[in-house]
Amino acid sequence: MATDTLKRTPGAGGATGGLRRLLLENGALTALIVLVIAMSALSGDFLTTDNLLNVGVQAAVTAVLAFGVTFVIVSAGIDLSVGSVAALSATVLAWTATSHGVPVFIAVLLAVATGIAAGLVNGFLIAYGKLPPFIATLAMLSVARGLSLVISEGSPIPFPDSVSHLSDTLGGWLPVPVLVMIVMGLIAAFVLGRTYIGRSMYAIGGNEEAARLSGLRVKKQKLAIYALSGVFAAVAGIVLASRLSSAQPQAADGYELDAIAAVVIGGASLAGGTGKASGTLIGALILAVLRNGLNLLNVSAFWQQVVIGVVIALAVLFDTLRRKAGATPSAAGASPGGKGKQAGTYALAAVVTVAIVGATSFLHNGSSASADRRMGLSLSTLNNPFFVQIRAGAMAEAKKQGVDLTVTDAQNDASQQANQLQNFTSSGVGAIIVNPVDSDAASNSVKAADKADIPVIAVDRGVNNAKTDALVASDNVAGGELAAKSIAEKLGGKGKIVILQGQAGTSAARERAQGFENGLKAFPGIQVVAQQPADFDRTKGLDVMSNLLQAHPDVQGVIAANDEMALGAIKALGSKAGKSVSVVGFDGTPDGLKAVEGGSLYASVAQQPTQLGRIAVDNALKALDGDKVQQTVKVPVKVVTKENVAGFSG
Repeated sequence: MATDTLKRTPGAGGATGGLRRLLLENGALTALIVLVIAMSALSGDFLTTDNLLNVGVQAAVTAVLAFGVTFVIVSAGIDLSVGSVAALSATVLAWTATSHGVPVFIAVLLAVATGIAAGLVNGFLIAYGKLPPFIATLAMLSVARGLSLVISEGSPIPFPDSVSHLSDTLGGWLPVPVLVMIVMGLIAAFVLGRTYIGRSMYAIGGNEEAARLSGLRVKKQKLAIYALSGVFAAVAGIVLASRLSSAQPQAADGYELDAIAAVVIGGASLAGGTGKASGTLIGALILAVLRNGLNLLNVSAFWQQVVIGVVIALAVLFDTLRRKAGATPSAAGASPGGKGKQAGTYALAAVVTVAIVGATSFLHNGSSASADRRMGLSLSTLNNPFFVQIRAGAMAEAKKQGVDLTVTDAQNDASQQANQLQNFTSSGVGAIIVNPVDSDAASNSVKAADKADIPVIAVDRGVNNAKTDALVASDNVAGGELAAKSIAEKLGGKGKIVILQGQAGTSAARERAQGFENGLKAFPGIQVVAQQPADFDRTKGLDVMSNLLQAHPDVQGVIAANDEMALGAIKALGSKAGKSVSVVGFDGTPDGLKAVEGGSLYASVAQQPTQLGRIAVDNALKALDGDKVQQTVKVPVKVVTKENVAGFSG
């Protein structure tokens, strides 16, 4: 594929054979060129300097992670822990530098040492403990994520200002994350192509037993390989946290899959023995271009996942077809003159791309619609009925007002949301509405939009350390207090209850938990026997409640931080729900209101999410027109019970 030097197969001469070899050898590069050309033709916003730099920034963290994973995959291993190790390393840096006054330079070294330590543990378990790489690194994925949550106590930790400059630009145009990506890529290429350990990776991946018999110390090499992967994960975590201005304990969740995908798309084989840093970079850029372009084209976030999955499958299929065609990849640098030929291929590809993209740019000259009637809405997740209702309200109001509204789903990933907000800013939308995954993490992206004179409206959650034109929200703390008061009064001021908390590290979970605590202070007869997170998820609510009932079968009440967890708890309680055990939820979702009407859910603290979406669009239009908008627009919460559910509309 993109970077493998392929040996000539007998009988493959002539123009047809030459073309076939060219396509086989440079499959990922060809795919990247086609993607860039297609996105340039389909969207007039894609081919701008700001947006292309956005693509580089958005590829940076995945690419740095993937460079480390390349070492592992070349040696026929796998590392599923890099995303969690990245989060842990960033958390260690922020925790030591801000909470314990450790000098920033020492804190950075501690963060890198954390990555090395995690990698060494992986390597030891695999090389000396004989654990399969999949199992060893899966265990480290859980351990590292858990330690990140333990150290941070589930809350983001502000990042040191001196390290946060990694998210800045040099000379006002070159983003530092892009520079870090290039430097780490050069280091990876040097390690793979010019060092003893690099040659060892190819030898181990090609035939581990043969490598051992030839005198290679395979076990020690594996320790070094996984330690290198940990170093790159730590650097990626620091870059990611600098973009978000905080160390997020849930950051980089699932990034290990993107990193592996980038390596495979870039031409490496999961069977080991092949792969290069340049191919990995191309793979990371393909993923970034896909996500960026699909955002600009207003493709559903759900379909984006489908498209990326198809691309990964096609990459592996292409690798299989290449092998069946007799194209045998050789080790890095094994072919004389190979590097010069590769450089010539990249130069030719760049010239062709610029020429075709330049031609397609004429398609969009003077044809772009007025930005004043375009808006972007970035929601923290669409895997929750509450936010689906916000989207429905916003889209209904946008249609009524003649506004072109693009909705994106951050999937509870603060970094992905930062990418989406950057895409909105670079495409020049008239206004941005954001429902932050985390109030601190969204600040840099909102500042960039403000610098571009784009009004920003926050919905449901505010943005810290950045100016927004308005905040349209209910008060989560006040709502939590109402929920606590409702359950306490239902139980007559006495009884045992459990609390199902939201996803650790999110602002909504923290604020609602604070409200529960404040509200219960007025009822000393209420005993909280257990508090456990269920991640705002119905299935997890069912599982956690089932477990808690084993230890506390005499529980009389449940407070859940959203209706989804409350409905899961009701399922676990069975016939007890609504009779011997009262359950209070939060959000007023359609399923939650049905449960209230049926009597299994005693009450839901309803936030009227449809109204939140409608009012957010209305205020964004006011800001665009220069009309005065209130800094805070409060949508009242309401406790909905069986007595008043019939007249309630969210």
